[in-house]
Amino acid sequence: MAISHIKLDDIYDKNLNFIFGSGASAGLFPTLYLKIKNGEFGHTVETLATQIENSGSAQKNRLKALLFMHYFKTCIKPIADFEVELLAEGTSEFQVIDNYRIFIDTVLSVLHKKPLSERKANLFTTNYDGCLAFTADRILSKGYREFVINDGSSGFRNRYLQAKNFNTQVRQSGVFAKQHSYLPQINLIHLHGSVYWQKDDQSIIVDYKKPVWSESIKLDASIVESFSIILNDETKTFDDLEEFAAELELFSDSAASEFLDAYNSLPIVNPTKWKFHETVFEEHYYQMLRALSYELEKPNSVLICFGFSFADEHILNLLKRSLSNPQLQLYICCYKTDSVSAMEKKFSGHNNVDFVALDDAVLDFDGFNKKVFTLNPPADPPIEDLL
Repeated sequence: MAISHIKLDDIYDKNLNFIFGSGASAGLFPTLYLKIKNGEFGHTVETLATQIENSGSAQKNRLKALLFMHYFKTCIKPIADFEVELLAEGTSEFQVIDNYRIFIDTVLSVLHKKPLSERKANLFTTNYDGCLAFTADRILSKGYREFVINDGSSGFRNRYLQAKNFNTQVRQSGVFAKQHSYLPQINLIHLHGSVYWQKDDQSIIVDYKKPVWSESIKLDASIVESFSIILNDETKTFDDLEEFAAELELFSDSAASEFLDAYNSLPIVNPTKWKFHETVFEEHYYQMLRALSYELEKPNSVLICFGFSFADEHILNLLKRSLSNPQLQLYICCYKTDSVSAMEKKFSGHNNVDFVALDDAVLDFDGFNKKVFTLNPPADPPIEDLL
């Protein structure tokens, strides 16, 4: 049975953690959902990438290249080219950023109830975008909140990413240093990488300007568009993709390999096996998985999952192992009520998991802020309405 909201009075004194997936930025950037059939349901980029990888298809290399061309064009490139300053207020795209603002305000309100030295929360995300960082900048520029978004980077001209930086906190002192307090802090931890990362020898630089590689990967627009049409046709199947790839005379295996080599250099997780191809990114990835595991092993911990599909088996298995901690409470936000049963199967046997869904609507970011994770939850219905 699903609950409809999370009682903040039950979690304000806990070790507070979140995992956000692509559903959090939906409306601004595409999710990984595809309409092409996968049995009774539609595929996602992850499930289709896995099917291609495990297939014995003669077109395997071409299909991988074509899928990641589609993925690059529709999901990665829009994030890399995004300019938050160009968003017009009142648009659906601006609403996504405003939802991040509301979320940050709610988290900070919860953190202000905690002891001064414990005002910290962790946001783990599998998204590549900078929505939370950009939104934090907008809030800080208005001067009505004092807080820190810690993305794990430090430095001046170049900001280098290091896992140890997530353990730092900013302390403010009075003029004569007789009083001090810690600023509320949200650690922003990109589990699948970020378009704003760059490799620098054996280090990672974080730079929120337009990525230098965004124009360097070349695509054949007509081929990608034709392939994308099949991916978004609910009457098509994997066989149609194989047939399309086989008939592409102008797209050779060497051209496919050339694209994949360029694609694999990007600072993001490869959706086929949930791995980075660059060692420096791969090492950071496993450090962040360890950080997630460590946080969930702490006493009195809470993890709230929103917009997250659990397609990453590393993260899914890590969460299942962490649920052996009886003082961990996991909240899984389900987009629709009919997806609750599928999530219950994934986490069967665990009593410290609550599933969150809205009876009257889909649970998008707006619903999450207004009805689920909010200082002012909707009033419970009269008891007679429940009988």
